[in-house]
Amino acid sequence: MAITPSKAQDVWKDVGEHVQFTVLKLTRHNQALAQEAIQEFADRSQAIIRSLRIRDSHLAAESGLKVAFGFSNQAWTYLFPNAAKPSELETYQTLRGPEYSMPATDGDIFFHIRASNEAVVYEAQTQFMRFLKNITSVVDETKGFRYFEGRAIIGFIDGTEAPAIEDTAEYALIGDEDAPFINGSYAFAQKWQHNMDFWHNLKTEEQEKVIGREKFSDLELADEDKYHNAHNVASKFEPNGEEQKIIRMNVPFSNPASGKTGTYFMGYSRHWHIIKGMLQNMLDQSDFLLSFSDILSGQLFFIPSRDLLAAIADGDLNK
Repeated sequence: MAITPSKAQDVWKDVGEHVQFTVLKLTRHNQALAQEAIQEFADRSQAIIRSLRIRDSHLAAESGLKVAFGFSNQAWTYLFPNAAKPSELETYQTLRGPEYSMPATDGDIFFHIRASNEAVVYEAQTQFMRFLKNITSVVDETKGFRYFEGRAIIGFIDGTEAPAIEDTAEYALIGDEDAPFINGSYAFAQKWQHNMDFWHNLKTEEQEKVIGREKFSDLELADEDKYHNAHNVASKFEPNGEEQKIIRMNVPFSNPASGKTGTYFMGYSRHWHIIKGMLQNMLDQSDFLLSFSDILSGQLFFIPSRDLLAAIADGDLNK
């Protein structure tokens, strides 16, 4: 059985002009009611997305709406107790290194919504919540945006090492190694808050050593010109000497008047262990980014394929 990108949710690198990340927690007051609500949501969500793309199409030749949503390990067990589970889906536990840690936080249902029109993002999340508000509470709601030239909030081009568009599916989508969940994806969501005063007080040359690339041109520095814990060194995962890649997006968010600015890191992958390996490397090598950042959240989710969403809508996972 071959990977089929058209059957996947939007687990691609397209930051969008306006972005919404939402994490919900199941109230767990009534399991049958929650299962019924999720079944209806799985059915109605795809029609909502299609409708909004039509409604938005008068503003552009093609709507920019992209949506991916999924479930944590604990949510999957609660909602579909008799169903099989993706082979690498687990409850994320806090990762630790010699100096820093990456905390695990609550979360059962995750949304990653982006579009060129903020009204479309608003309407999508609003309509989704009509089916979920009675069975969930909100853990976090973060609005992101596209920064100048697609750069991260710290001023460097984002995602240079991410796979090219034509190669994305191979890295993002589960294949026949876990056939019941083919065209699904593992998603890791993590919210960072930066000390921007510290960062802006570094000279450009020092910032480049921190990231491992030139700030303006985006060219990679020679190894001897980087810090030993430069980000593009510490974040590499090379088991058996072969570099592994994921679909990664660093989305800026900010309340600038109050000085709360950061990055929402979003990683999609065919294999959770690859993302996990990258995160652990960053900790083991004390990635310089960790020295001026607080990590506020972290959770792993499974993003079902559209075929699997149809099965959920039909109640097949609860038979």
